[in-house]
Amino acid sequence: MLSGFKKFLLQGNVVVISIGLIVALAFDTLIKAFTSDIVDPIISRLQGKHSIGLGVQLGSHGNQNTFLNIGSFISAAIYFIVFMLVVYFLIVVPYKKISAKRGVEVFGDPPSVKTCPACLADDIPLAASKCKYCATEQPQNS
Repeated sequence: MLSGFKKFLLQGNVVVISIGLIVALAFDTLIKAFTSDIVDPIISRLQGKHSIGLGVQLGSHGNQNTFLNIGSFISAAIYFIVFMLVVYFLIVVPYKKISAKRGVEVFGDPPSVKTCPACLADDIPLAASKCKYCATEQPQNS
């Protein structure tokens, strides 16, 4: 039972999707901070409402709604960078090592490709003798 769960977790797609989700959640935090701490005060200033922290007061002093909170946004950006470093060193690096032991390369460089001269498809493998889209003979690389 545990070996099946281990195989499931070590599938490339599961780890890649998990990392994608983690990156999306980190971007979500950054975007929320940008909108709530930079965009919202600008909009509030245009509406004439009331905000305070590291930043610029756009309206009357003490009005929290017109305070451009740059400090909070910088904090979110730092959080994002630290979070991504943790994800890389605690998930990606160990996963790459485990996969290398299994003989599978993950998160490597994409394979080299060439462009078909007939249909201009730009994802034809270098070793291909025919285009997978239009079946045109491909020149051999020398």
